Amino acid sequence: MSTNQLQEFNWRHAVLLFLLLFPLVLLLLIEPIPQEEAYHRFTDTAPFLGIPNFLDVISNLAFLLVGAIGIAFCLKNHTGPGHSAWLVLFAGVSLVGIGSIYYHWNPSNQTLVWDRIPMSIGFMGFLTALLSEYVNRRLSYLLIPLIIVGISSVLYGYFFEDLRLYVWVQFIPLLTLPFFMVLFNSGFTHQGLLFVALVLYALAKGAEAYDTAVFQMTGEIMSGHTVKHLLAAVGCYSILIMLKRRKLIA
Repeated sequence: MSTNQLQEFNWRHAVLLFLLLFPLVLLLLIEPIPQEEAYHRFTDTAPFLGIPNFLDVISNLAFLLVGAIGIAFCLKNHTGPGHSAWLVLFAGVSLVGIGSIYYHWNPSNQTLVWDRIPMSIGFMGFLTALLSEYVNRRLSYLLIPLIIVGISSVLYGYFFEDLRLYVWVQFIPLLTLPFFMVLFNSGFTHQGLLFVALVLYALAKGAEAYDTAVFQMTGEIMSGHTVKHLLAAVGCYSILIMLKRRKLIA
């Protein structure tokens, strides 16, 4: 590390580094987390037009739509220091639409891999965007290594029946978002929309956890997992709105 880099590194960087890596250390100290077969037993399995699990399948088109719009926007506009990372995020979101359709058509450990790989790409794109815009633009070079980490976490989880690394990949980028916003300044307006995305994703995970309860509350019209897809897609769209509206702060 050069002298200039040492001078740039301060307590804020140390706190962030701790928040990013300490949860990983804790995860590695606990017992392996297997993928439970019960995860694949969703509440709403009603078919329609020959499509099994119709609403859980078709609701993924929201990801495909938001991802495609985001890719188009990023290709036409330079979005700042995290440009490549934002593009990767929306590419991941779009691929989630395809992978999750494939998974929900026939839920199993094997098809779940194709749902989680795009998700890991999106999460690592998001983390890289935060690092490059809030901390240092040079950290955009972490994009490819972090994508490799994300994909590897999914493959490791499948082949070794251990989701510990994937848990870190899925949750750390979002859980550390408030600390990025408190410790550093991105230099752009409309950053509050990132927090909106975080809230929507938290609600999405809640709907997923209460799959059956949501199904009953809606008169068996829509399950919690379907709601999860829609809320998460809206969360991704709020990020796109942020990129469209934000201005560089002088």
